[in-house]
Amino acid sequence: MSQATFELYVDSAGEWRWRLRHRNTEIIADGGEGYSSERAARNGIRSVKRNADGAPVEAHG
Repeated sequence: MSQATFELYVDSAGEWRWRLRHRNTEIIADGGEGYSSERAARNGIRSVKRNADGAPVEAHG
């Protein structure tokens, strides 16, 4: 069972956005950009799911 849920919502400017929220209500990540449609926002979520699985962690600093 996943510990997080992707949420889709419309912001105050009328753009679709997504965020990934842990079940403890903390936001883990967000899309960082607004989308013109719900479909485009869902495509953004699919892209994150597809491209982030197994991604390495790089530390800079």
